[in-house]
Amino acid sequence: MRAIYPSLKGKRVFISGGASGIGEGFVEAFVAQGAHVAFCDIAQDAGDALAQRLGAHFHRCDLRDIEAVQAMMTQVETELGGIDIVINNAANDDRHSIADVTPAYWDERMAVNLRHQFFVAQAAVPAMKRAGGGAIINLGSISWHLGLADLVLYETAKAAIEGLTRGLARELGRENIRVTTIIPGNVKTPRQEQWYTPEGEAEIVAAQCMDGRLMPADVAALALFLASDDARLITGHNYWVDAGWR
Repeated sequence: MRAIYPSLKGKRVFISGGASGIGEGFVEAFVAQGAHVAFCDIAQDAGDALAQRLGAHFHRCDLRDIEAVQAMMTQVETELGGIDIVINNAANDDRHSIADVTPAYWDERMAVNLRHQFFVAQAAVPAMKRAGGGAIINLGSISWHLGLADLVLYETAKAAIEGLTRGLARELGRENIRVTTIIPGNVKTPRQEQWYTPEGEAEIVAAQCMDGRLMPADVAALALFLASDDARLITGHNYWVDAGWR
């Protein structure tokens, strides 16, 4: 049985990268709480199918296009009647080598993994202020804490997200807007399975303090708490769900 948070019922929630993986877990979890959910992704078919299954609102949006992001957030606010909670989830952890990085690729990776988190938050803040407060949850990554290989740009962006959270929390706290970061470990999703063999997954579990593979629902459980009124004075910090991977 999962926890039920009465304070989440009827909340207006936006989730980026919600069509699959961890993002899909977020959409499922908030809909199950009785929240009104909108999400975006670039995967049209998966997004349409999830929206139809759960009764959520799907927007196809390339988050690298900030004008499109701003227009989408206006549409989300209109269709939901406001925005109370933002889950900045979308990212891309494609592997890359230092030698292959060009200035254009650097800019594209920052746009995919970092920049949109600020502009989605910026667009949602006025609605949160009108509502008397809100919660912004940014998705970081354990990757840079562990120094994983072939991810230097992803790790750079994800490290910056923790600074973004601290800054936004300070700027928005007096408006009763809380900002936190969730740092997942290695979560079992179809995307992650393309990077890890069964032997590689076994090595991850062996490095964890606990047995078992993290699932999207485990990350969503933490997001539900951080978004709820139970976390009313929690802001500006990072929260790990990684089974003690080190």
